[in-house]
Amino acid sequence: MSTLITVSGTAAPERAPAPHDLPDPEVVERIRAGESALFEVLVRRHNRRLFRAVWSILLDEEEAEDVIQDAYVRAFRNLHRFEGRAAFSTWLVRIAVHEASARRRKRRRQVSLEAIEPAARERVVAAAVEAPASAEDRAHHRELRGVLLRAIAALPEEYRQVFVLREVERLSHREIARALGVSVAASKVRHFRAKRRLRRQLERLTGAAAGELLPFAGARCERVVAGVMGRLGTA
Repeated sequence: MSTLITVSGTAAPERAPAPHDLPDPEVVERIRAGESALFEVLVRRHNRRLFRAVWSILLDEEEAEDVIQDAYVRAFRNLHRFEGRAAFSTWLVRIAVHEASARRRKRRRQVSLEAIEPAARERVVAAAVEAPASAEDRAHHRELRGVLLRAIAALPEEYRQVFVLREVERLSHREIARALGVSVAASKVRHFRAKRRLRRQLERLTGAAAGELLPFAGARCERVVAGVMGRLGTA
């Protein structure tokens, strides 16, 4: 395929890709070369991943937003240290995790689930499928995500971090290991244990409400009783 575009009989070079279409390493190199404004491309590209990684440690939306800003500033100031041996996103996550862990040590307290604003719950755990169309289905969808988020928040931090990065952000265990500074084996073990605990937690949460599903009383019950007894000839 030709890389030239002919305009009025004159061959013109193909237009260079826009910055937001460039891979991370190329954007980083251009920033290092002096185009500091391009750092916005990286911020927009990785905001969601960093937010989720930090939330998995702090369980607080506002604090997570504050921390990822600190992480971006630190990353920008240390771009010269990025050697490209791991993905840039993994390098960013590692910085964000370090910042979040430092913040947590400073406050020396565990944020309760109730401190998480409802809006944050909607943004932290992405839906596995597109949101349903009807209002009723959307409400049910939100309830399910709320149950899942409560279960994730109840996990021990080291399991929660791995679960969010693996199941929500789809990082490989090698990437997670590099981001968290643990071995690949440790990442796999934590992931397995997180899923096992999460399964138990979801069973507990859903089991408590199972008795309220499909109630069978009132007019429906009376109709069935009357129908059965009528067919048996005893009504």
